[in-house]
Amino acid sequence: MTGSDRTRGLALFADRFGIDEERCNDLLGVALEGGGDYADLFFEYHRQRRLSMEDQRVSQASSGVTQGVGIRVIQGDAIGYASTDRFGLDSMREAARTAAAIAASSSASEPKIQALKYQTGPAYYPVKAESLERSAEPLLALLRRVDEAARSVAPSVEHVNASLFERERTIVVATSEGRLVDDVQPMVSLSAEAVSVRGSDRQSGYNGKAARAGLDFFASGDRTPEALGRSVAEWAVLSHEAVEAPAGFLPVVLAAGDSGILLHEAVGHGLEADFNRKRLSNFSDRIGQLVASPLCTVVDNGTLPGMLGSINVDDEGRESGNNLLIENGILRGYLHDWMSARHYSLPPSGNGRRQDYRFPPMPRMTTTYMLPGESDPDEIVRSVRRGIFCRTFSNGSVNISSGDYVFATREAFLIEDGRITAPIRTVNLIGNGPDSLSRVTMVGNDLRQSDGTWNCGKRGQSVPVSLGLPTVLIDGITVGGTRS
Repeated sequence: MTGSDRTRGLALFADRFGIDEERCNDLLGVALEGGGDYADLFFEYHRQRRLSMEDQRVSQASSGVTQGVGIRVIQGDAIGYASTDRFGLDSMREAARTAAAIAASSSASEPKIQALKYQTGPAYYPVKAESLERSAEPLLALLRRVDEAARSVAPSVEHVNASLFERERTIVVATSEGRLVDDVQPMVSLSAEAVSVRGSDRQSGYNGKAARAGLDFFASGDRTPEALGRSVAEWAVLSHEAVEAPAGFLPVVLAAGDSGILLHEAVGHGLEADFNRKRLSNFSDRIGQLVASPLCTVVDNGTLPGMLGSINVDDEGRESGNNLLIENGILRGYLHDWMSARHYSLPPSGNGRRQDYRFPPMPRMTTTYMLPGESDPDEIVRSVRRGIFCRTFSNGSVNISSGDYVFATREAFLIEDGRITAPIRTVNLIGNGPDSLSRVTMVGNDLRQSDGTWNCGKRGQSVPVSLGLPTVLIDGITVGGTRS
């Protein structure tokens, strides 16, 4: 199992740890020796490094390796899962027996294991020579450039923090259905925060950029260290002029790009099939029904080249896809892993993901976004007499069962008589996902995919994702401002 880059993952595990087809077949046999419908093995070797600079001094420099195998056995609706960070045969066999015992039933059957066959996958991100092999100095130079650019914006910028994170995650998946796949997943991210101080008034700005790429990702456009540093400092300085936000049920314009986080949280999680299989989502049993404005078409697409949320294959060894979720307001489908796909008698959608080998997979988003409409973004703003314009958000929470959400804005402005005017202080938006989608009255022609440093949490697991949105007008969301 050696050869080209397409089998680089298989070669790593075979050459370094002696894990080949014969060993995989042995472990699958142990996992299913007590019965079971299905078993899979998830091998991971994950290298990473983080460098941080605070006020021109290095505040963190760390690196590490995470490695191990997770073994899953499924018997009916029972799931047995066990993992080990040791690649010795005895340790892996013990994990396989543990998973089998957890999923065991009183009716054991002859194990059904198909011969493993390597399956080549797509290549949505290049596997390049990693900067993980280099010294830290070129990375520290990037952080210094962020700091210098931020401080050049205004004398009031007194504090600047910058952080660079890079990793290479190599995986191999082997299943009792005969699937054998590998992937090498690069990732880089650069983030910055600036604090502007005027007397007792302290204001901050934050931004970050990330992709499945190498350090050359930061060489152009708004992703350069200079652009990133200036953007966070400019918002921190502008925030000194922020006014109190209006309160009430108001029109809200969501800017293209980062505002997709509201769609991701308020709608995307509710369309993950495990919630619907267990009837926990407010989208349960609603396939074919109108759940949003006819202007809304929503997809989850893991095939966009270089995006942080893109994956060649998911953590069950299935190719990622471009999955239609909502079409012209009508719910068309959910995001599936192996378990939910079997429940719904559908093929997996390539959305079985996990944080690392210690966790079983479950349905997760990749890059979730709304398709563009026909409206001019400036026309959308001009149509609003009084409302707010939201560019980025800092945090939020969503109740999956009801769809109710609360989000805090990070960068937002007043809209007065069809014009974007003063910046406003942080404000909460309070609404319901399906209700807000039903209130979409204009969708811009300016879809933008966000290249932010997005990580999505679910049931204690975090995975990198991407999101996007065109400019969208929602005719009413409760704005928790302080002035009438």
